[in-house]
Amino acid sequence: MSTIAPSQTPAPAAERPARPAYRVTGARVLRAEWAKMWSLRSTWITLGLGLLFLIAFGLIAAYQFKSRITSGRHMDRDFADATALSLSLFGTNFAQLALGVLGVLVAAGEYSTGMIRSTLAAVPRRLPVLWSKAVVFGAVALVVGTAGVFVAFLADSGIVASTRAAMTLSDAGVVRSLLGAGLYLGLVGVTGVALGALLRSVAGGISVLVASLMLVPGLVSLLPSSWQDHISPYLPSHAGEAMFALHHDTTTLSPTAGLLVFLLWTAAALAGAAVRLVRTDA
Repeated sequence: MSTIAPSQTPAPAAERPARPAYRVTGARVLRAEWAKMWSLRSTWITLGLGLLFLIAFGLIAAYQFKSRITSGRHMDRDFADATALSLSLFGTNFAQLALGVLGVLVAAGEYSTGMIRSTLAAVPRRLPVLWSKAVVFGAVALVVGTAGVFVAFLADSGIVASTRAAMTLSDAGVVRSLLGAGLYLGLVGVTGVALGALLRSVAGGISVLVASLMLVPGLVSLLPSSWQDHISPYLPSHAGEAMFALHHDTTTLSPTAGLLVFLLWTAAALAGAAVRLVRTDA
């Protein structure tokens, strides 16, 4: 007599807990870019150099000016009409290179390491990555630049207090010029990010940045004077200088016009970076 074994039904598999649904939001992309930027040692080093350039060169210029005044030595053309403000902004040209180069590294560095693939896999729409990089680093460069020029001015004001270059924050146009210098450095940082994302090469981005800010103005100075008057004020570096210059003449832009021109240059670089980011593979 045969017996029929009772049918055994398989035990239900343990249900896996449902994975939480994560949404890609602008705030989360900003936090991610913030964390990535501060995780790099180059960020701390380069920002420190930018701040050092602003303060150190400002102090050096102020001590040089006071030394020449007290000793009665011949005053160079750079110091002939110097003020505490112009002396404190002496390091701006050096700081812009540090902040601009770091901006290029923030964007192009991910392409050189291949990390950009992971970034774009997490943010498939792509453009929020570019905007977040520009906003995060632009804000950091703005804060560092503004803090640096204010510290340099306060220090220089004490050094040249007893000379004809003496100025205080209450003098007309001083605060506006200092804020303009900080804003200019912040926009240089954003431009660096845009160039890094556009060219996807650290060397290429730095080369274009240096050429735009330093080499092109020198080449334009070789043109006939009639051409220079129509081209020179609209170059990125000269438009930026107009943002924080205390006095203006017919050959320079007003602070507002300089800001608008530099914003157009920055927007053009960002637009080019956005088009390439959307249309080409990483």
